[in-house]
Amino acid sequence: MTKIREFWNKPEHIAYLFIAPALILLLVFSILPLAASLVISTFDANMTLNNVKFIGLKNFVEAFHDSRFWNSMWVTVKWTLVEMPVQVLVALFLAALIEKNTVFNKICRGVYFLPIICSATAVAIMWRMILHSNVGYIPFLLRQLGFGKISFMNNPGVTFYVIVFMSVWKSFGISTIILVAAMQNVPRELYEAAELDHAGKFRQFTAITLPGIAPSLWYVVMTRVIGSLQVFDIVYTTTGGGPNFSTETLVTYVYTRAFEVNRMGYATAVSECLFALILMITILLYSRMLRQESD
Repeated sequence: MTKIREFWNKPEHIAYLFIAPALILLLVFSILPLAASLVISTFDANMTLNNVKFIGLKNFVEAFHDSRFWNSMWVTVKWTLVEMPVQVLVALFLAALIEKNTVFNKICRGVYFLPIICSATAVAIMWRMILHSNVGYIPFLLRQLGFGKISFMNNPGVTFYVIVFMSVWKSFGISTIILVAAMQNVPRELYEAAELDHAGKFRQFTAITLPGIAPSLWYVVMTRVIGSLQVFDIVYTTTGGGPNFSTETLVTYVYTRAFEVNRMGYATAVSECLFALILMITILLYSRMLRQESD
């Protein structure tokens, strides 16, 4: 007992006891399901896992020859390339405006954060009602201004960007608050020295603010990329992937294959492809962030 007590009395050993609950949760809810999904992807299986048949990599081969899979892959990548830069730029612009601790700026932060606490389903339903071509207020207003009947939710060339706008509106608040906190931690002395050198506001922002918030900015970029690649709720609630699969993302495609077509093995294989894509992009972004910090 004495040796056991001495072993656990050491800080480097007792630390394992404190992190054990988190490690157990990570193992049960992340690592084990990930391993199980990798196994299921090699079977021809349905939702109830009846009549399971091992087929090896045939699900992956079928996915790579599936035009709908590649369409959902392109929609997901396109969504990320549009949604992430727009949200980061909007958050960066607003954070620069409300960075100072005035009463008005504090009110703005609260207002900007409100959509975050709303469910994505509620936000999607609200915007769908507002933009509905028959009963929506915005289409009605545009008709009154002489623009004619505009369909925001049934036009393949428009609906994609409308849903991207919904996603940005829903989640830009958290990115803004993170960047505001980062800007407030930049030393004030740097700005005072820049003013003595007659540096303008834009020059101060590019030479002091951006380098000072670089770690937080990279964190926002990385989390928004991961979130964009996994988008589902807003798309499924508003269009279900339509019209003509123009808004069908990989996660939406996985859902339809698993729960509507009842092909759990194939859906799991598609989700593994998404996991590989997210893992690759995350490693690239994280390595780039570490390289910039070391420089």
